[in-house]
Amino acid sequence: MRINEAKFITSAATEAQFLSFDKPMIAVCGKSNAGKSTLINLLAGRKGLAKTSAEPGRTRLVNYFDFGPFVLADLPGYGYAAVSKGEKEKWGKMCEKFFARKEGIAHVFVLMDIRRDPSADDLQLLSFLSYHILPFSVIATKSDKLSKMKIKERVRAIANALSLGIGNVTAVSGLTGAGKDELLSKIGQIVELSREEADETEDEDDEES
Repeated sequence: MRINEAKFITSAATEAQFLSFDKPMIAVCGKSNAGKSTLINLLAGRKGLAKTSAEPGRTRLVNYFDFGPFVLADLPGYGYAAVSKGEKEKWGKMCEKFFARKEGIAHVFVLMDIRRDPSADDLQLLSFLSYHILPFSVIATKSDKLSKMKIKERVRAIANALSLGIGNVTAVSGLTGAGKDELLSKIGQIVELSREEADETEDEDDEES
C-alpha cells in the first residue's frame, strides 16, 4: 500500500453530519493521548495533517481524512479523567451512533500506549466491537520509548491481556516511523478485502435482478 496524498475532509459533531463513502473507511480510536493524530500524520508522511496536542481530550469531533484508496475517521479519545461526566457521556453516545453504521466501516484501529496495560475502557471498547462483529486491530503506539526486546515483550503482554494473537497487535512509532510498513501492509489487506466483498455484493445483486 502506497499513499501518494492525504487530505483533511471535514469534521462531524453530530450523527446527522456522519459521512458515507464509496471506498473503505477505517476508524481510529483509543484513549486520549494514545497518539491517534500522530499515527495519522505518520501514515500521511507529513506533520500537521491531524492536529496534535499536549493536552489530552482535545479531539471532540469525528474527523475524516482522505488517503486516496481509503478514508480514516478519527474518533474522540476516551478515558480522560479531567473531562466532565456529561462530556464523557456525550462522546460515548456519539461513538455508539458512529459504530451503529457499521456497514460503512471496513476496520477499526484501536490505539494503546505500548507501555501501558489495557484499561477498563479499552476492554469495554473491544468487547463492544466484538459483540457487533466489527473487525479490529490493536496498534501499540510510542514504541520508540522501549528497546526492541521490550517491544516484543509488551506486544505479547498486550495480546495476552486482550486474548488476541500477537499478529493482531502492531507496534508503531510516530517519531521513528517504526512499524509503518507493517501497518501499511495491513491497510492494503483491509482495502483489498473490502473491494472483494463489494464485488461479491454486486454479483449477488446482478443475479437477483
